[in-house]
Amino acid sequence: MEKIVIIPTYNEKENIASIIEAVFSLKQQYHILVIDDGSPDGTADIVKGMMLQYPGQLFIEERKGKMGLGTAYIHGFKWALANDYEYIFEMDADFSHNPKDLERLYMACKDKLGDVAVGSRYVSGGKVENWPLDRHLYSKGGAIYTRLITWMPVNDPTAGFVCYTRRVLETINLDEITFVGYAFQIEMKFAAWKLGFKIVEVPITFIDRKVGYSKMSKGIIKEGVLGVLSIQWQSLFKNYRKRLSNNDAKIVAGVSSANK
Repeated sequence: MEKIVIIPTYNEKENIASIIEAVFSLKQQYHILVIDDGSPDGTADIVKGMMLQYPGQLFIEERKGKMGLGTAYIHGFKWALANDYEYIFEMDADFSHNPKDLERLYMACKDKLGDVAVGSRYVSGGKVENWPLDRHLYSKGGAIYTRLITWMPVNDPTAGFVCYTRRVLETINLDEITFVGYAFQIEMKFAAWKLGFKIVEVPITFIDRKVGYSKMSKGIIKEGVLGVLSIQWQSLFKNYRKRLSNNDAKIVAGVSSANK
């Protein structure tokens, strides 16, 4: 199996079974890795019960306490690389990302259009449903602000619905990704872009969660605002590239040159 969807969870008992079933119902086969941060509502127990129904397809990594979105994905990325997956996806558990769009992100990378495919709200054909005005303003304003500060050519830099090809995650020094909340998504895309990988945006409809509670907070927004400045400043000194063997370095250099 070459494709795995990483789903971080914290108190998602209302959604987790349905999102797992929706992903497994797709014609293109996917595996799922749930990263659960000690959900007190029993989310992990639901997943472990479903693993009997989907042996060898559904996996869970449990962590002790809420450690942040970014560290959950980094944990998942390293697990996926160690288990030889070629296409690694990020997706929320709450159906704000339509599982059917996984195939569009997959094809955008598989057909060599991009090394990273982003499910974008802010390109032609993309949109948001059921958001209050303040969320629209925070999100759209944050996207514009990020582009102005970083110069990164991505219209939806905070998007959390993403497909990474293996070579991207193998090349990025994941231990150098420092942000854990809102800015994590920006920093991952920024690192891929800085390393010369091609990012493509696939229009999606983002639908605000109908069940459960949003994890958005003022602290996460603050991290995003200050984090963008920090990401640009640190890029002058930080090396996002993982140390590779000479042969691997030549391969990555070839990929980067081809995408410029």
